[in-house]
Amino acid sequence: MAKESRAPTGAGEAAFLMGGLSLAPLVIMMRLPLLAAEAQKGRGRGVETARAVMEKSAALAEGAAAAQLALAQACWGFWPELMSGRVPSLWSGAAARQSAEAAMRPASRRVKANFRRLSKRKA
Repeated sequence: MAKESRAPTGAGEAAFLMGGLSLAPLVIMMRLPLLAAEAQKGRGRGVETARAVMEKSAALAEGAAAAQLALAQACWGFWPELMSGRVPSLWSGAAARQSAEAAMRPASRRVKANFRRLSKRKA
């Protein structure tokens, strides 16, 4: 079994996520012929169309929930951070960065998975 790579933490997180999202144009390019073929059949929504819609809505919901959770954790940590003499992450912008990274993580994961899956397809 292949060893799974772990996502980096800290400063490399945003670069890691953007690496996945930078594959989005390639995934769209690979998916367009499949979507066009499904549209020409005239039988309504095809498998690839349904998969694309479901993946995007699930990634949106997961990303929104992860962003909310990251902000809630920053709120819970406000007073302990302040009492320990640190600048609270809500004031320093770290909470906003963590929330944005958490929101992008599900979409990045799905884009990478789609790229791997569509790359293996035979023409």
